[in-house]
Amino acid sequence: MRALTASRVLAFSALVSLAAVAAALVAQYQFNVKPCPWCVMQRGIFLLIAAVSTLGWVLQRVGVVRVLALLLTAALGVAGLFAAGYQHEVASKLASCDMTFADRVLTMFKLEDRIPSIFMVTANCSEASAYTLLGLPYEIWSGALFTLIALLCLLTLKRGSVNRR
Repeated sequence: MRALTASRVLAFSALVSLAAVAAALVAQYQFNVKPCPWCVMQRGIFLLIAAVSTLGWVLQRVGVVRVLALLLTAALGVAGLFAAGYQHEVASKLASCDMTFADRVLTMFKLEDRIPSIFMVTANCSEASAYTLLGLPYEIWSGALFTLIALLCLLTLKRGSVNRR
């Protein structure tokens, strides 16, 4: 098995995050899986992970950038895990997710207006909880991917693999 290096972890994080957003968009536009505010917020977090990881990968020759990219990617992974967990445990049981934290963030940054094809909310949280993939709700898959990304970044930092590109 290949060694866990900062370069590989950052590239992996960027690619799987973009793949997660692509999968969400395919589910939405090809299979009519309607996203709620928390679903859309997780898309945003995946896109932030992709941006930070890509920047860290491109600027990997600068050691401090590698470390910061791994730390920020791990933190975003944890934030994504909390968003997925909140969606699953709390928001999915609410009649409406209007004015929850996710809805306020989307409104504050005007993401629905700026990029509606990615950030348009078309369902409430209880409706979105009915959608599953292989028997599990989408937010469980999302949470698992956020966890994997965060753990890989933290393991890379812990093992000192950050010094190897």
